[in-house]
Amino acid sequence: MKSDMLFDNLKKYLRIIFILFLIIQISLQSSDAITMITSQEGNIVEELRLNVPKKYKEAWLKAEREVWEPWLMEQKGFLGRQIFYNDEREEALLLVSWENRELWKNIKANEVNYIQNLFEENVKDTLNISFNPFKFVFEGELFKQQ
Repeated sequence: MKSDMLFDNLKKYLRIIFILFLIIQISLQSSDAITMITSQEGNIVEELRLNVPKKYKEAWLKAEREVWEPWLMEQKGFLGRQIFYNDEREEALLLVSWENRELWKNIKANEVNYIQNLFEENVKDTLNISFNPFKFVFEGELFKQQ
């Protein structure tokens, strides 16, 4: 009888410990989520990946310098960009840093499309071809983690 009572008390304490453990875990996860949301309000990096055949790499870089670079420099919130190239995969990676997502996304789509068209015309003129040889592979957003 006494051992049954002891066992019942032990079960109650274990339940209380388990519930406290769950509460602590949920609190920790919530604080992590709040930290991530806060970090998304700060600097953001636009990630662009595109197919750039090796034979067109120099024309692509030239058009990036002549068209996108000057336009980006004039945009409010633009902090800089990095350009990478993978010879083996013939893939370019552009990381464009912005002060925050709001300033980046406030740029009008028709303005971006206009600059993209200028970029494509630059490439076609340079290469004397009638098509844009660069295809988007991926477009995304990156946030610095704490």
